[in-house]
Amino acid sequence: MKFPEVPILLVDDETEFLFSAELILKSERITNVQTCSDSRKVKDLMEKHDFSVVLFDMSMPYVSGFELLEYVTERFPHIPVIILTALQDVELAVNSMKLGAFEYILKPIQESALVGSIKRAIEHAEIKNENLRLKEKLLVGGVQHPENFVEIVTTDEKMHSLFSYIEAIAKTHLPVLVQGDTGVGKELFAQAIHKSSERKGELVAVNVAGVDDNMFSDTLFGHVKGAFTGADTNRKGLIEQAQNGTLFLDEIGDLSNESQVKLLRLIQENKYYPVGSDEPKVSNARIIVATHKDLNEMQKSKSFRSDLYYRLQSHKILIPALRERKADLEKLTEFLLEKASNALGKKKPTVPKALYTLLKNYSFPGNIRELEGIIVDAVSRHQGGVLSMDTFREKIDFVGEDVVVSEDVQHNEKVKFGDVLPTLKEVEEQLIDEALKRSEGNQSIAANLIGLSRRALNNRLNR
Repeated sequence: MKFPEVPILLVDDETEFLFSAELILKSERITNVQTCSDSRKVKDLMEKHDFSVVLFDMSMPYVSGFELLEYVTERFPHIPVIILTALQDVELAVNSMKLGAFEYILKPIQESALVGSIKRAIEHAEIKNENLRLKEKLLVGGVQHPENFVEIVTTDEKMHSLFSYIEAIAKTHLPVLVQGDTGVGKELFAQAIHKSSERKGELVAVNVAGVDDNMFSDTLFGHVKGAFTGADTNRKGLIEQAQNGTLFLDEIGDLSNESQVKLLRLIQENKYYPVGSDEPKVSNARIIVATHKDLNEMQKSKSFRSDLYYRLQSHKILIPALRERKADLEKLTEFLLEKASNALGKKKPTVPKALYTLLKNYSFPGNIRELEGIIVDAVSRHQGGVLSMDTFREKIDFVGEDVVVSEDVQHNEKVKFGDVLPTLKEVEEQLIDEALKRSEGNQSIAANLIGLSRRALNNRLNR
């Protein structure tokens, strides 16, 4: 798998430099490189081929680097230009930056400076291209490859906006941070990102919650024979299995500080060391991480490294909770009933209309995972005919349920009063009216919502 997807162009009249620079970049997994020692050929190359980054020596025979810089910034303003210059040409280099050069590197060139500058330019170009793709998505609208999202059942506009965002960022190599409450389907989103990336390797997923640093290193990076007691053979890590593919790390918010340092090094340098080895291995796996925790607050409180946090959120996806997209409940329920019935070898049961009303009045703190668990249990106990509501009522308890309230209401308040307090009769009438409205007139569900039995609610209505 070539990296970057669009080649880099190195231009210098010194062929020895071009040869050594190409070797250095290949050792850092930057493998898609084209070299040119004759500056007269550059314009023709630029017109016929796409390049992600170009590097020019400022002092070359025939066509100077300064002249080429003017040409590229005018004709191809989206391509970052890195200029190479001798120490005495610093003033010229500064003028080049004003003209639009991305960076300049002083000769003699250090390996770290060359690699670091090119990686920054590639990242800059990818983010710029991503913004262009997002603008195109907004203009065109819709998802180009819906087959990549078939496992995510939704009609919600916010969710479809996330699909468009995924298609825009999928082919970059930058890490992706997926956030959302427990049970919203973060791994399904990781799968969709992997499919949309069109990477040839596989998606390798690992949950890092509760994993200590030693296990993290061994699981991800593998070990060499003799690294520790019991290491009788070499063992490949998951990062090697994800070569040319995607590595998905779930529950990243639980990662120890020592492991955070190793993950940061992997993302920055694309290198890792198997346990017991002093020879680095190169990785080109795309990193996707997920968590239900607020990493922004964690990095502020120093429980998560700030440098890793800012690296991980190059691309960020926040999945809305099920309570925020209740219009999906009917379609989700049908999908999960079909899935559970097939898994259990049963005919899909008929759904009572009141079931959807019941579900829409529950906040689902466990999100889709909770809904799926309830449905599997209901189908397991189903004997035939119409699906029983009782199995759902057993699982759903409205009394004492945490209610999501607006920010201007204190956490322990469920009702906000005005300057004039209503009477108890008025409060009771309004509460019953609201419960009947939410339950679409179903008295059993309305009674559940306000913590009454159906008979007690019926008595109040009659009174």
